[in-house]
Amino acid sequence: MKLKKKKFSTMFALLLILFMSTNVFAENSVSSNPNPNIYAQAAISIDLKTNEIIYEKNIDNMMYPASTTKLLTALLLSENKSKTDYLTYTESAKSQPEYSLNTNLHPISVGDKMTAGDAMYGLLLYSGNDVAYMIADNVAGNSQNFMDKMNEEVKKLNLKNTHFITPNGLHDKDHYTTAYDLSVIARAAYKNEWVQSAMGTKKATIATASGISMNVENRNKLLGSNGCIAGKTGYTTEAGKCLVAVYERDGRRILGVVMKSVYDKDDTFVYNDMEKVINWSYAEKPKSLYTKNSVIKTETFKYKPLIFIGPEKTLQVPITTKEDVTYYDNKVNKSDLKENYDLNNLNLSKLTGSKSIGTLKITERDSVKSYELYSTISKGTIIKENIILYLGSLAVLAALIAGLILMIKKIKFSRRKKNRRYY
Repeated sequence: MKLKKKKFSTMFALLLILFMSTNVFAENSVSSNPNPNIYAQAAISIDLKTNEIIYEKNIDNMMYPASTTKLLTALLLSENKSKTDYLTYTESAKSQPEYSLNTNLHPISVGDKMTAGDAMYGLLLYSGNDVAYMIADNVAGNSQNFMDKMNEEVKKLNLKNTHFITPNGLHDKDHYTTAYDLSVIARAAYKNEWVQSAMGTKKATIATASGISMNVENRNKLLGSNGCIAGKTGYTTEAGKCLVAVYERDGRRILGVVMKSVYDKDDTFVYNDMEKVINWSYAEKPKSLYTKNSVIKTETFKYKPLIFIGPEKTLQVPITTKEDVTYYDNKVNKSDLKENYDLNNLNLSKLTGSKSIGTLKITERDSVKSYELYSTISKGTIIKENIILYLGSLAVLAALIAGLILMIKKIKFSRRKKNRRYY
């Protein structure tokens, strides 16, 4: 009986330990901000002030951009035309499938004209496939030349995984990008005031020179809700549902991209994906790479305590910052993060603890953040370390001065003596 009780007690204790350890593991393994569960196959969010990547999912995987391509078309329009310039409606524009102004809203004759300002609305609000070709033909002469302009712009943006064929993003196996590259294109487009204004417009009325008037509405269903201030939609069967959106909450702007989300009859999945990514991004807090006032590194510094003369000494200078050095903790940032120290200002006069002795630059892809660096050693510390040398030097200097004074007195005395002989 006692043996059975002993076995029972042992088993109970083991089960209790296992239960407690399982609970501890579970608590430690659950993040306070777990990654959002989204249907999109690739997604990214960017802090528009610092260009830091906050959220990432397969951001370097090749994807088809569909009509989000039109953000680059819009940027090229803004760089080559003014709002009041007239664009001519072309044959290649007329031949485009839905969704097009000509096919879905009102027939437009080849040779009719439209202002570039109205064309921008037709491109970004209605996402007119014909408008994209009209822009291409008027900016570059034809769509082939415009393709070259698009890829030149891609090179300027230093994008390695993007190649565009069409101005409207209709599917072509050689027309591709990545979530990361598309975020850079979207950021560049959004920086342009004209494009930014159009991306954030809900409704507009556009007209042709012949008198055709059309009402167009932004296809981005999130615009105007929960801080969404701009965006561009996209869809083809191969690309899936794509969305670029810009949010502003409490003065902070975040750009989101989701690619190849699910197409559904109610058209909700892509928007739900975006809201999950954005809500998560605003809730995510950056991690500290170095906390403020902690020693980041120690630099070896050679100096002469007596400045111009005397022995050279070596000093280990602890270096710190007066603010937290932060980054967003994701695998892309961890892989790309680089630290660059510039300590050209390291000299005795700057070792006060209050003057900057250089900078630390934290680089993560397109993001570069600078932090001022300081020493934790002051002039007082250096004086203490060299007190014997300084006291000895003062003693030697005092002796030299005393000797010099004595010598001057002797010379004066000798001269007075000589002068007496002449009298």
